[in-house]
Amino acid sequence: MDRLNHLYFDQGQSPWLDNLKRSYLTDGTLHALIERGIRGLTSNPTIFQKAIQGSADYDEQQRGLVETGASVIEQYWALVLADINGALDEFSTMYHESFGGDGFVSVEVDPGLAHDGAGTEVAARSLHEQIARPNLMVKIPGTAEGIPAIRQMIAEGRNINVTLIFSLSRYQQVMDAYIDGLEAYADTLDADLARVASVASFFISRVDSEVDARLDAIGTPEALALRGKAAVAQGKLAYQAFRHTFSGPRWEALAADGAVVQRPLWASTSTKNPAYPDTLYVDQLIGPDTVNTLPDATIEAFIDHGTAARTIDEGVADAELVWSRLADVGVDMDDVAEKLERDGVASFQKSFEELLEALSANADKLAG
Repeated sequence: MDRLNHLYFDQGQSPWLDNLKRSYLTDGTLHALIERGIRGLTSNPTIFQKAIQGSADYDEQQRGLVETGASVIEQYWALVLADINGALDEFSTMYHESFGGDGFVSVEVDPGLAHDGAGTEVAARSLHEQIARPNLMVKIPGTAEGIPAIRQMIAEGRNINVTLIFSLSRYQQVMDAYIDGLEAYADTLDADLARVASVASFFISRVDSEVDARLDAIGTPEALALRGKAAVAQGKLAYQAFRHTFSGPRWEALAADGAVVQRPLWASTSTKNPAYPDTLYVDQLIGPDTVNTLPDATIEAFIDHGTAARTIDEGVADAELVWSRLADVGVDMDDVAEKLERDGVASFQKSFEELLEALSANADKLAG
């Protein structure tokens, strides 16, 4: 058994793929990854920009769309949803064999809606109804405006992947929205709590990138000693919050009716700093009821030399100490989270807009 399967069968963590492109469906790459132990898939506007822009794999479908008079935004969604539906097919067997525990594929709402709660709600509902597959998760950014939409989608019994979480306080709001939504859903006719699934995507490596830059600017020995420690520390503290939130009488009443926990998902787990081990954000965040979504290179690195051992609740006291010392040296983690959220939303919007421009240019070429 290789390391990916050890992650799941021995440690209770589900490794998902953080990538999707047409060739993965047509050449068997995704099927092979599933056979190696990948148990789900996430996508985002940047992933689709990299997949579609400059690739001929989508030309035939786009040419047909151009001939029907589809707008550029209609072309975008048709191309994306063809890939999503193909991935949903690939993971369908796993979804059913795991009784809805894994086999999920995530697609994100238009990133321009990140601060439009009502628009997000409409878009998420539309994607669920259009795709209508039980192993679909719609991604909603965990912005302040997104929290009510998350609650409402859960209250309607829909699977949601909450993305772009950067702070412990926002993570708590996300978990509370999930529980609030489940309680509302439980009061509806024919509610089936067991079929509602959700993950909360906590971004990891971007935290160290931002915090390390601030520590370098501070420059004291105390500050420099904290480089590379903030992201893992926050992940470990997030897991403690997860264990606390999904326990006690309120949660137990929902669990008795079949509800399952909203698993924390570690996202952005490729190592940005070459001085750090390339499996750092996998090895240090392993534990039950979690997901780690991995880009291709990180999957290969972990299979080759990762360590599949429970680490998520080791060194919690050290994580708390790192957290307090970050404040002591002058790093405002609330400000870090706010900046990373702004940057994350802007990055996805930029990818989305650039891809639409590229599709428009390619449509003109295909039409000519």
